[in-house]
Amino acid sequence: MIARVRAGEAEAYAQLVRAHTGVALRAAVAFGAGAEAEDVVQSAFFKAYQSLGRFREGAAFRPWLLRIVVNETRNSLRSAGRARAVAGREAVLRGAEPVIPESADPAVAALADERRTLLTAALDELSEEHRQVVTYRYLLEMGEAETARTLGWPRGTVKSRLNRALKKLEKKLGTGVGGGDAG
Repeated sequence: MIARVRAGEAEAYAQLVRAHTGVALRAAVAFGAGAEAEDVVQSAFFKAYQSLGRFREGAAFRPWLLRIVVNETRNSLRSAGRARAVAGREAVLRGAEPVIPESADPAVAALADERRTLLTAALDELSEEHRQVVTYRYLLEMGEAETARTLGWPRGTVKSRLNRALKKLEKKLGTGVGGGDAG
């Protein structure tokens, strides 16, 4: 596909854009782009197109693109401030579901909302590296190898930073991150 794009086939790049827009938007929102996510992603796709000459033959496109998306998100955040980053990550955690699902007990929904708010705040307190690895691995649902490729880190580094990040989250939240006590 990349070879077709490099050969000047516009439809080939349009196919890449269509295939990766969803994950690029989720990444932009997860890293704090908020309402600017679509603009960030559009800019990232434009920069990716301009940089295709530097794309390594045989490499995976998605991790390479997501690095560009994250860099564009950072650039956007520098000018807009940290408050949008928190709101954007909270939006990812909330997803597209209603605040209180019809079938849910309002008390259970309120507790889930409180947990999401606490998790968002705890994520915001992590270092950039720890926040990145947790976001890629769990919020963007990437495998360990793909997370390593996207971040440009060895797989062992992903494992160790993820382990440390989860321990810090557990300490901040006061319960097991993987679904410990119901509290």
